[in-house]
Amino acid sequence: MSSVISRVFMNGNSQAVRIPQEFRLDASRVEIHRNADGDLVLHPVAADRGAALLQALQGFDQDFVDLLVADKKDALPMQDRESL
Repeated sequence: MSSVISRVFMNGNSQAVRIPQEFRLDASRVEIHRNADGDLVLHPVAADRGAALLQALQGFDQDFVDLLVADKKDALPMQDRESL
């Protein structure tokens, strides 16, 4: 893979890096982490990442939902306390 030198600059209170066209990302958000060598690594975040969560939540059956509702009904009432 080729490498290029790019410019680092301030954008408001954030530090920014100009990403050359050949490295352009097809994403509006990225996940950033630093590896063991100290390098910053960018991973595009898929736009449908929340869809996986919604799909997992659909896997709960009605029995599970009923147990949650019953557990909430059995919860102790809120205590009255003086304000701080």
